Amino acid sequence: MKKTHKTGPLAALKKHPVLATAVAGAVLAGGYWGFYASDLYISQAHVIIRSTEISSGQSFDLGSLLGAANSADRADQLLLRDYLLSVDMLKKLDARLHLREHYSAPEHDWFSRLGTRFNDTLEIEEFYDYYLGRVSVEFDDFAGVLVIQAQGYDPQTAQAITAALVDDGERFMNELAHNLAREQVSFLSKQVADIGQATLKSRQALLDYQNRHGLVSPQASTENRAGIVNALESQLATFQTTRSAMLGYLMPNAANIVELNLQIAALERQIAAEKAKLAAPEGKPLNSTVEEYQRLEMLASFNQDIYKTALTALEQGRFEASRTLKKMSVLQPPTLPEYPLEPRRIYNSAVSVLMILLAAGIVHLLAAIIRDHKD
Repeated sequence: MKKTHKTGPLAALKKHPVLATAVAGAVLAGGYWGFYASDLYISQAHVIIRSTEISSGQSFDLGSLLGAANSADRADQLLLRDYLLSVDMLKKLDARLHLREHYSAPEHDWFSRLGTRFNDTLEIEEFYDYYLGRVSVEFDDFAGVLVIQAQGYDPQTAQAITAALVDDGERFMNELAHNLAREQVSFLSKQVADIGQATLKSRQALLDYQNRHGLVSPQASTENRAGIVNALESQLATFQTTRSAMLGYLMPNAANIVELNLQIAALERQIAAEKAKLAAPEGKPLNSTVEEYQRLEMLASFNQDIYKTALTALEQGRFEASRTLKKMSVLQPPTLPEYPLEPRRIYNSAVSVLMILLAAGIVHLLAAIIRDHKD
């Protein structure tokens, strides 16, 4: 009796174990992605950071004409991105939204949920790696905006994570700017106090100098004495002219000539005395007194100008420390997703099947090569 051989798919699978394994793997992969994988909802927001500082002039920026973000704003947004993806941000979100419980809930599929350990013993490093896989913060260099995305197993949680990132991000940027402004205020307050003391000392030195010399203004005193000397010299010139004219018809010993000579001599003595006072009052030249007074006055005026500038800077710093320095403009508020975008079931199933079949083909080819060498 002739023995019949069974033909068909099952017989072919039994004859080729690699193919059977590949088919089984493809079925499992398709079943996982098609039925078992948990839905993930994605909420996203678009934000941009702008400085509220009012500048006196606007500089020409070629980058802004080409559509690129301002360098300062770009640096702020990259700084914000680093903060939103930090461990500190993860801890705040976990304390506020209980992310551990949400991501590790047993009703989610085993492969996508957070770890396999108890929540209390899960290391922060593992939790942080998982967080980076569920939260994305990318800077769009062309549009100059920050795109924030968060994944959750339900729409409300995904939206809550994104909203918390936006709110805490703006608070962080303003707190960072306020800390810098407060440090500047502290520094300026100390400088204002020191400059104020220096100003008071210079003003007091000027007052002491005035009191010591009995002069409110040496410059004015010098000008007054010079005016007196000029008036006396003018009067002396008049008398000398009169005497010269009278000598034309009177004798030198005439009474009028003698009187003029006495007046001229008195004026010359007075002029000499005034010039002596102008040059050296009480043994010290008046011009030296004026020079020293002007130096003290200039120092006092200089310190006062610096004090005014420091006070203006201090008030400006206090104003900066109390207002919103960085404004986060929300171009797109956190969305409430209506359809799970992850996982991409058809795409992931197709890719998994292709990868499994490719691996099976490679194994089958290697096995054929080995058999040929044995034969």
